[in-house]
Amino acid sequence: MNSNQTTTHFGFETIAEDEKAGRVHGVFSSVASKYDVMNDAMSLGIHRVWKDAMMDWLAPRPGTHLLDVAGGTGDIAFRYLGRVKGDARATVLDLTEGMLTAGRQRAEAEAMSNQLDWVVGDAMALPFEANRFDVYTISFGIRNVTRIEDALSEAFRVLKPGGRLMVLEFSQLPNPGMQWLYDRYSFNIIPPMGQAIAGDRDSYQYLVESIRRFPAQEPFAAMIRAAGFEQVKYRNLSMGIACLHSGWKI
Repeated sequence: MNSNQTTTHFGFETIAEDEKAGRVHGVFSSVASKYDVMNDAMSLGIHRVWKDAMMDWLAPRPGTHLLDVAGGTGDIAFRYLGRVKGDARATVLDLTEGMLTAGRQRAEAEAMSNQLDWVVGDAMALPFEANRFDVYTISFGIRNVTRIEDALSEAFRVLKPGGRLMVLEFSQLPNPGMQWLYDRYSFNIIPPMGQAIAGDRDSYQYLVESIRRFPAQEPFAAMIRAAGFEQVKYRNLSMGIACLHSGWKI
């Protein structure tokens, strides 16, 4: 690595910043076909409860247009459209074509096809005009972005005035003892599970490590405010294993 290059982290590894997107793309291309199965296995199905909590706080409304970034297999978009009692649209954007392909193959995709768009794109350089969307969501994806600040700035740009940002991401448990137990589970169970179910230990080792490199609740809330959002709040889920962050473009 050139000593003058800007660096970032890929899990616990330090790499050149311009390498990260390709490395993340490789991870999710590898696990795309088993992604939903692994989510259920890793979280014992609790990720569904977290996503329902996200929808409860979001309270989707008719006539709105959702942008779900790093939306992969469409889980959040399907939930959003399913909650709206009336017309709404959802655009699912992901860096990895394989993830979007897996999403299009789900039964919900066909049932909601006239309300859905699938777009390959980068969270740090969204291919949309400013002030387009009513809601921006990103679920378990922002920790994989090379420059989180750029992604948050892009979220602010494409939201309409009055639009809402909501981020669901793994976070930190405030209790050191519980965090220790969670770390033991994460590092000793999830990578072998990834090997058994998805045939890919290394990708799930990265995903576990990436959680530990992501900012805790308060520092991440400060990053959202720095991007221009107001009324920034967060709610811990499962004692802080995951966290919902909300902000508004006023």
